[in-house]
Amino acid sequence: MIAVWAVSTLTLLLLAGLLPDFQLQSPDGDSLTRTAITAAWAAGAFGLLGALVWPLLVRALLLVPALVLGLLGFFINGSLLLVALWVTPDGRGAADPETAVVVAAVMSAVASATSTGLAVRDDDAYRRRLYRLTGRTRPRDPGDATEAVPGTVFLQLDGVGHRVLRDAVADGLMPTVAAWLEAGHRLTPWRTDWSSQTGASQLGILHGSNEDVPAFRWYEKDTGRLMVSNRPASAVELQRRAVRRTGDGGLLTFDGASRGNLFSGGAEQVALVLSVAARRGRRNRSRAGYFAYFSDPANAVRTAGSFVTECVREACQSTRARLHRETPRISRGGTYPFVRAFATVVERDVVVAAVMGDMLAGRTAVYADLVAYDEVAHHSGPHGRDTDQVLRRLDRAIALIADVAEHAPRPYRIVLLSDHGQSPGDTFEAVYGLTLKDLVRAGCGLPVPRRVRRTRSGSEARDAARDALRGALHRPVDERDETARELPAKPSEPVVLASGNLGLVSFPDVPHRMTREEIDRRHPALLRTLAHHPGVGFVLVASAEHGSVVLAGDGTEVPVAELTDDGPLAVFGPGAARAVRRTDGFPHVADIMVNSMYDPGTGAVHAFEEQIGSHGGLGGEQSEPFLLSPPDLSPPVGEDGEDGELIGAEQVHRVLRRWLREASGPQVPVDAPAVPALPGRPEAGRPGGGPMDGTLHGPVHGPVHDPVHEPVARDEKR
Repeated sequence: MIAVWAVSTLTLLLLAGLLPDFQLQSPDGDSLTRTAITAAWAAGAFGLLGALVWPLLVRALLLVPALVLGLLGFFINGSLLLVALWVTPDGRGAADPETAVVVAAVMSAVASATSTGLAVRDDDAYRRRLYRLTGRTRPRDPGDATEAVPGTVFLQLDGVGHRVLRDAVADGLMPTVAAWLEAGHRLTPWRTDWSSQTGASQLGILHGSNEDVPAFRWYEKDTGRLMVSNRPASAVELQRRAVRRTGDGGLLTFDGASRGNLFSGGAEQVALVLSVAARRGRRNRSRAGYFAYFSDPANAVRTAGSFVTECVREACQSTRARLHRETPRISRGGTYPFVRAFATVVERDVVVAAVMGDMLAGRTAVYADLVAYDEVAHHSGPHGRDTDQVLRRLDRAIALIADVAEHAPRPYRIVLLSDHGQSPGDTFEAVYGLTLKDLVRAGCGLPVPRRVRRTRSGSEARDAARDALRGALHRPVDERDETARELPAKPSEPVVLASGNLGLVSFPDVPHRMTREEIDRRHPALLRTLAHHPGVGFVLVASAEHGSVVLAGDGTEVPVAELTDDGPLAVFGPGAARAVRRTDGFPHVADIMVNSMYDPGTGAVHAFEEQIGSHGGLGGEQSEPFLLSPPDLSPPVGEDGEDGELIGAEQVHRVLRRWLREASGPQVPVDAPAVPALPGRPEAGRPGGGPMDGTLHGPVHGPVHDPVHEPVARDEKR
């Protein structure tokens, strides 16, 4: 307040010097000190009147048409300035009415900008502003919570593995999470599928099925499409397939909100959701999250300041890494500082604000993805000072959301979870001097460039940030151009794609999945070149004789039907055989699936992309994310929960569904008759109504009104 008062005083002095009809001195003139005191009195009086009188005047004029009220606002503001000048000692201040309007407008703008700038890093000020916007200035009365059905907020910390979270708590980086664990929250690890990446995990968590998602990107022979999980058109198709398989709209079909995700989960309220960004028209509300957030000047100033700070921080961190010759290290120049700032600041702020708005609006279920850690870990590694700072800021965001829950109209249970972890390690190219594509071409007898070029970074957050920014600016994403850059010029040449340390090789000119025998006839050295390379852990390929087989570098060949967690997959830990066997049954599995080596001593893998923190295949921390749940929810495993350990995103989906049922009662079956539409809500007649097109809408996690046990009069009244 003192700082705003001082800046307002200086603004008045400057305006008095520039405007001849505005005076802060007596006709005989005053000293500079006396003039400054007069300006300070006027600025203080104007600020006090604005705080006390302005809201009352606006409330009294609410019945005035909006345009007239907007014009009256300038005159009211000018009148308040005249009053402020009138109450100054000795009546030294004076201004013409027209000049008073101008001075008042400038004063209001300067005071607002100053207070906002000072509160950029102040979470308390940010929280209070949100409370004022929603009209909830006091915490919820604990007595009100006894009858209210609690809502649930699922916060996904993208890429934060189970070990990373435990270490961050032990090192004091995440005090909010540490306090929750001390209060009895359960920290449960779970195991991903072979494709340990957001596309597969989030599709399974939100929609209950990630069948036929073999990797982050893959080639489909039957359609000729290159599927990439974080491209809008691919996300739409993946969500459509999941809904068709399950007959279910998703986890968020009843009064849900999806924020910052690849998929909607069947939610009606969406913002920054990729599967909606590809659409056009009134139903596309994905971009609305940006405009709703930045329409508040205070939010714009807060985020712009943090954006610049993050760009400077990245420049300093990358320079330090080069000067200290840290290894492993990759290039972090070009547009990456801006991409990182977008993912760690802009997207975080917009998503967090949307979640807090959902809670203050009392929505039943909210699922949001915070991608900051995943983006930084790809380029800085999953462990170190760079990611430690990101984890601290994520904990601040969690604390902010938890504090807002106290002001929400209903109690909320906050569940933290992640979709995968990240495994460290130098890139495949940095260690062996060639990319996976070069190795495949060499095994096929095709020419390999002398100067090995770098692969495109497969960072999910980078591509998602690019597509989200295009969507926010109404710029369409040209899927054909993206596909053309990644498919070979000749159909006979192999398509080689990378998803972290998982590689996929497909031959587009062969309409079916090629067998080992067919590949050996065409390229006799290819499978041997891949399986025996020291940077490759194992290779999966179909076989006419044995069904499908896993090939390892020591010459081991094991049919998939006989595969166990011992043998060639022993180093990858428990569950590896099940994950490989499941992926082998997918219709769009690649002709050759290649998993990089894994060193259990160091936890390192070699990504086939330009990443020193990677995920997408088997090996190390990338396959072990976490689930952190409050004690009032049933245990995720055991004690009448899921038996054994949590394996796969689909099983996590079932746990989250169970928790929603515990709060809101039984589910409405998919084939239940439609509920009559309420006035003003034309979509209320569809169970699970949301942004999904078609007729498949899933089980609704709301209370079901039983006509046998509920009085008819109450039902009719409702």
